[in-house]
Amino acid sequence: MIHRLCVIGIGLIGGSLARALRTAGAVETVIGCGRGEENLLRALELNVIDESSRNPATAVAGADMVVVATALAATPNVLAAIAPAIGADAIVTDVGSAKRRVVEAARSRLGENFSRFVPGHPIAGTEKSGVDASFASLYHDHRVILTPVPETEAAALRRVTWMWEAAGATVTEMDVDHHDNMLAATSHLPHMLAYALVECLAGMEGSDEIFTYAAGGFRDFTRIASSSPQMWSDIAMDNRDALLSMLERFTATYEQLYDALESNDRNALLEMFTRAKAARDKVSLPAAK
Repeated sequence: MIHRLCVIGIGLIGGSLARALRTAGAVETVIGCGRGEENLLRALELNVIDESSRNPATAVAGADMVVVATALAATPNVLAAIAPAIGADAIVTDVGSAKRRVVEAARSRLGENFSRFVPGHPIAGTEKSGVDASFASLYHDHRVILTPVPETEAAALRRVTWMWEAAGATVTEMDVDHHDNMLAATSHLPHMLAYALVECLAGMEGSDEIFTYAAGGFRDFTRIASSSPQMWSDIAMDNRDALLSMLERFTATYEQLYDALESNDRNALLEMFTRAKAARDKVSLPAAK
């Protein structure tokens, strides 16, 4: 049981975790912390949280579990703010999509509390944001990746693992850099491509007509371009090196596609599409929420 959970950042991810733990009977009291008073009031109204504070240091007082669910760019400052106020037995974790810079920030800002920091990343979400978008089953049948480092206390790792399992997730562990490379390929690159496609089409003459006749393929592929631009620009910059490497790899594949079309090489297209279909057909993904 988590006696006093502090969630800093009550949006889709943090709000859904609080809801999931309430539903599972795994938490007694939830304190929500954020910059926006209106969002905090809404979280209280929805019974997502029991108490609210706009001061991170005040919010973490007495908490035995602290979840930093803010935008990546804000995480270092949040860690610095809460470091002096964290209880001696409190565990701190986060939900950031890029881990290397978060770990570096935690190591430099948390001091002696760093051993009780467990870097984490839930592989779940939607294109929506805010506490109104949160729901208790978000993490069901989804993975949460934890990226402990040598300093991470085993007891803290077990506790955070238990929390996410109580929320309905399957927890796996991964090296920090391997995580960032993997997510650059499976999450960050697709978001960049979706944003780029919509930007390309929106800049064309007659774009209104183009979007009017867009069908299911366009809808499914570009849905994630409705995600928060601020959040995804933060993620892109925080995982810049791994993402650049994936963009270079994708560019090389795109050039093969372009060359096949330019040279009227139907066989090359067919081979590429056949390989892609076979690879995709092997993949089993959770159903969209």
